Amino acid sequence: MAPASRVKQESPRLSVLFSREQIAERVAQIGAQITADYRDETVVLIAVLKGASIFLSDLARAITLDCTFDFLAVQSYGAGKISSGEVRLLKDLDRSISGENVILVEDILDTGVTLTFLRKQLMQRNPKTFRIATLLDKPSRRQQKVEADYVGFTIPSEFVVGYGLDFGERYRNLPDICTLPQDAHEG
Repeated sequence: MAPASRVKQESPRLSVLFSREQIAERVAQIGAQITADYRDETVVLIAVLKGASIFLSDLARAITLDCTFDFLAVQSYGAGKISSGEVRLLKDLDRSISGENVILVEDILDTGVTLTFLRKQLMQRNPKTFRIATLLDKPSRRQQKVEADYVGFTIPSEFVVGYGLDFGERYRNLPDICTLPQDAHEG
C-alpha cells in the first residue's frame, strides 16, 4: 500500500464545483418538487448505474412518497474516454413499469445519446408517466434533443467527478462534485 503522501501526490488537482452542502440543499429541493408533483401517488425511481446510485439514494430520502427503486446499466463509452455514440443495455429492469409513475434518475445529461436511448426503451413499456431527473445538465454538449424535468445544476463543458461521477472508476466516493483538470483526463 502506498503511503498517504504518495497517493496525494499522484491525485490530480481537483477543484470543488459544488460542495456537499450545496448538493444536499439542491437534492432536497428536487425531492420536495417530486413530492408535490406526485401528491399521494407512488413513483418508481430508476437509476442508471453506476453514476446515479448516490444521487438516487439521497433523492429517495428527500421524497416523502411511497417509492420503489430499480436499476439499469448501459455502456456508451467502451474502452475509450469519448462516447462511441452507440448505447448498449447491459442490465435491464427487474420489474414491469407498465402503468407506473417512472422517474429516470441520471447523474449527468451530456450529449443526450444515452438518455434518448433509455427514454425510447422505457416509453415502449407503457409507464403512466415518465420524467427524467438529472443531477447535472451540460447543455453545451447536447447532440440529441432531450431535456430533463428535474435538474440539480447546469454546468459548463468541464469534466466532473465525485458524488457518483467517475474517471476510470475513480473519484465516485468524493462527497463534492469537482472538476478534473484537462491534463488529467486527456491522453
